[in-house]
Amino acid sequence: MVAFRARPGAVIFAPGFGKSRIVALLTAWNRGGSPRASRPRLVGVLNRIDLRGSRRDPRGLLPRAQLDVSQAVEKIRPVVVAVREHGFAAIREATERFDGVRLERLRVPAEAIAAAESSLDPDIRAALLVSIERARKVHADQRRTDTTTQVVPGGTVTERWVPVSRVGLYVPGGLAVLASTVVMNVVPAQEAGVRSLVVASPPQSSNGGLPDPTILGACALLGVDEVYAVGGAQAIAMLGYGSDGADETDRCEPVDVITGPGNIWVTAAKRLLQGTVGIDAEAGPTEIAILADDTASPAHVAADLISQAEHDPLAASVLVTDSPELADAVDAQLAAQVPATKHEARVREALGGTQSGVVLVDDLAQGLAVVDAYAAEHLEIQTRDAREWAMRVRNAGAIFVGAYSPVSLGDYAAGSNHVLPTAGCARHSSGLSVQSFLRGIHVVEYDEAALRDVAPHVVALANAEDLPAHGQAVTARFAS
Repeated sequence: MVAFRARPGAVIFAPGFGKSRIVALLTAWNRGGSPRASRPRLVGVLNRIDLRGSRRDPRGLLPRAQLDVSQAVEKIRPVVVAVREHGFAAIREATERFDGVRLERLRVPAEAIAAAESSLDPDIRAALLVSIERARKVHADQRRTDTTTQVVPGGTVTERWVPVSRVGLYVPGGLAVLASTVVMNVVPAQEAGVRSLVVASPPQSSNGGLPDPTILGACALLGVDEVYAVGGAQAIAMLGYGSDGADETDRCEPVDVITGPGNIWVTAAKRLLQGTVGIDAEAGPTEIAILADDTASPAHVAADLISQAEHDPLAASVLVTDSPELADAVDAQLAAQVPATKHEARVREALGGTQSGVVLVDDLAQGLAVVDAYAAEHLEIQTRDAREWAMRVRNAGAIFVGAYSPVSLGDYAAGSNHVLPTAGCARHSSGLSVQSFLRGIHVVEYDEAALRDVAPHVVALANAEDLPAHGQAVTARFAS
């Protein structure tokens, strides 16, 4: 049985049908009045939410994967604490328990990294080099320059942009082994000027307890030689607290910032470590939203929805459209395309889940409001005047404009970064960039005349806040 919440206190049940074939037609409040009656109906693999005529805030009605990170934090806390207190022994125990691999060492030998590079498939090597080249071009332009502002004669404030000293980059190795994530994490850190980079990725029993060979090959192409065969929460704890190893050459020194996506256990560990280290974000399941009108190709839309659904059974694939005809045609395309995809079961579960669906709107203006409320990790615009609509979007991790800019392009070779905010965090957060590895430091330099001139104002504000010693720290300089 699957249940869909239409409004507080009202739940529509659709019993007796397979999850991937259920469509719950949810009708929102009609211009602030009572909701129109509706019944679930079968039209394909996607659930349907009807917001036509609604003027209510859509955020409570839109599909979204639900993860309780706080519960995961409590479950994973003992692992993180054990790594902090016992280092290598705790990492080895957790790795054997969760990954089925008994580690003899943490760090991947240099010769294994070199061997992985030399054995890269030529096509994969070429693709990685193109991805690296394009990412460098985009991220090099993000580097900020120091700026000095003369506030008054004799008084300046300089903003310096200083890279963090050491970063830990996490690369997942679960349902999908993401060699492209090595590129997306390493390139902006290198362009920011970070001097010490370390990659952690889960050991694979199929690769002799080392990370996936393509991941190691990507590290080699980027010049990263400090790689650890550790995954999950234990990897995040190792990066944040540091750890001893099998010997002195196997130690991992703590980092300043941890970036990179992962499963809920990785996310929970990052939450626990936040404050001890900086983190990029608490990444949730991947998501795509597509704003489309009747000019969009149903085949393209369906293919793009499937492309995100194959990541994870919790992945979200959402179509927002003012064309019921397009929605029906996309359902028909999904029915044809899903059985032909490699990860059919995973895709069906993701597309049939409550986190995925079609949202029907009156027009593109309402559609724009809906996608802004949703704040998708990836947002495609497949409409007339697509760029015009794209430039009006305020909330999205990344925007893909027109029929020939699919999310898959951004995942690998657009030059943009694919480490992006999920779960609506695009309303307040950005994707990974050079700025993620930089700190702005203000350098204040006033001479005697400039300080003397502003001293009465400093004293007045200090006294107003009942902090007289603040003012005296200024006037003491002119006591004579």
